[in-house]
Amino acid sequence: MRFQTPLVPARLIRRYKRFLADMVLEDGTETTAHCPNPGSMMGLNTPGARCWLEPAGPGRKLPWGWRLVELGGGHMAGIDATLPNRVVAEALREGRIAALAGYPEVRAEVRYGTRSRVDFLLSGPQGHAYVEVKNVHLRREGDWAEFPDCVTDRGARHLAELAAVAGAGARAVLLYLVQRTDCARLRLAADLDPAYARAAAAARAAGVEFLAHGTRISPHEVELGAQMPVEAP
Repeated sequence: MRFQTPLVPARLIRRYKRFLADMVLEDGTETTAHCPNPGSMMGLNTPGARCWLEPAGPGRKLPWGWRLVELGGGHMAGIDATLPNRVVAEALREGRIAALAGYPEVRAEVRYGTRSRVDFLLSGPQGHAYVEVKNVHLRREGDWAEFPDCVTDRGARHLAELAAVAGAGARAVLLYLVQRTDCARLRLAADLDPAYARAAAAARAAGVEFLAHGTRISPHEVELGAQMPVEAP
């Protein structure tokens, strides 16, 4: 998925109130950017970090949207929690997710369960596949990506909904999109949210599939990367 307008480099001053981040542009101008991420952003919101901003479109309250942050060793991370669904949608429609290939119909935001919308409902001769997508950008050691980076009651609810779908005989998939380029495998951060880890174990026992893909990230685009192994919850 290519960014619609060229990104502009900046330095982070501080991130606050979850959705706001003060930045300083390369010419010394200080500004406030929208931070499209409700999570803790552990390890990604260090003051002084080099970031990449996208100019906001007409009608936006803030002039910039924060999209990327640079990591050590030439790696990058995407911080926009809305972007994974767009990356996955593009990849699904182009048949680039091998584990989910063969479904000619791809619908987004379809109601299911008791009070949820599934990110993608895939349909084909083999039936339906319910796919939830989760944004991942936590790394604490080695090449492990971890999810979640804070307590997520909503994430646990989605797992319960998927477990019910799988129990009824349909295919149910949780797809983690790792928005950082320095990870090669994924596991759950059970110490940060034990309830989510328990919900994931119950979902796997009910037949929910767990997939993870990395990303290729540059100031021009974020693309689906290779599939990576997921440690069983």
